[in-house]
Amino acid sequence: MSTTSDYERMLRSAALRVTAPRVAVLAAVHDHPHSDTDSILGRVRRTLGAVSHQAVYDVLRALTAAGLIRRIQPMGSVARYETRVGDNHHHLVCRSCAAIVDVDCSVGAAPCLTASNDNGFVLDEAEVIYWGLCPECAQQTHP
Repeated sequence: MSTTSDYERMLRSAALRVTAPRVAVLAAVHDHPHSDTDSILGRVRRTLGAVSHQAVYDVLRALTAAGLIRRIQPMGSVARYETRVGDNHHHLVCRSCAAIVDVDCSVGAAPCLTASNDNGFVLDEAEVIYWGLCPECAQQTHP
């Protein structure tokens, strides 16, 4: 489990100023991976009190640009954030309850998939989302 000093170190290593909102957002995303902006805002407000929606958006944008968090947006979903970065992992998404779970790379190291035609691109990442029913929803559907 990360601590405030861990988050401060992460910010400094990314050449970002250490601010209470940045630390609070990092903690919220670390403690609740795949959270949406509104959920993160609620957690940050419980920690810091008054903080604007725009401030949280700005922090999420800065942390994403710095590579400290990752933004994902499964089809039909709002943006979600996680602190698991740099390993090109993928996600399982439940079609019923929208639960999101990490799953390791399909095969080997990033980008872990080979495009049928790279069109001259230098590929470094592949985004894969597996869709289905989580165990709880599957049990309700097929008891």
